[in-house]
Amino acid sequence: MRTYDFSPLFRSVVGFDRMNRMLETALQGDDTPSYPPYNIEKIDENSYRITMAVAGFRPEELDVTVKESTLYVTGKAMAEEADKPRTYLHRGIARRTFERQFQLAEHIRVGEADLSNGLLAIDLVREVPESAKPRSIAIKSADGTKSLTN
Repeated sequence: MRTYDFSPLFRSVVGFDRMNRMLETALQGDDTPSYPPYNIEKIDENSYRITMAVAGFRPEELDVTVKESTLYVTGKAMAEEADKPRTYLHRGIARRTFERQFQLAEHIRVGEADLSNGLLAIDLVREVPESAKPRSIAIKSADGTKSLTN
């Protein structure tokens, strides 16, 4: 069993409790499910896209939900129509129930989701509010004059 002490890292950061949980989860091993396969793309500086291969699923069988800072994508395969009995000689297209979770960074907003040609594309956008952008702080001296301005 591996145990790492991250306390030296957290001496210099404030408000990153979630990062500690994410690091511990990442070190637990690679027992994450591999179904359905997905890609994560960086479109430009502030845009990302998650594309999942969900062949055989209809839009009503898929659900995309954001709760706190986690994106949940679930698929629940409905029973096939009883009036069309089928005999498969080979069944290679999986239609099993799944749930994928993606941890979202701060200021990431989930845009729209699109299902086309068996691929579910979810657009993500980074929107940093003005209050979180870098700004200059005025420094006052003892005699009351400013040495830097905003």
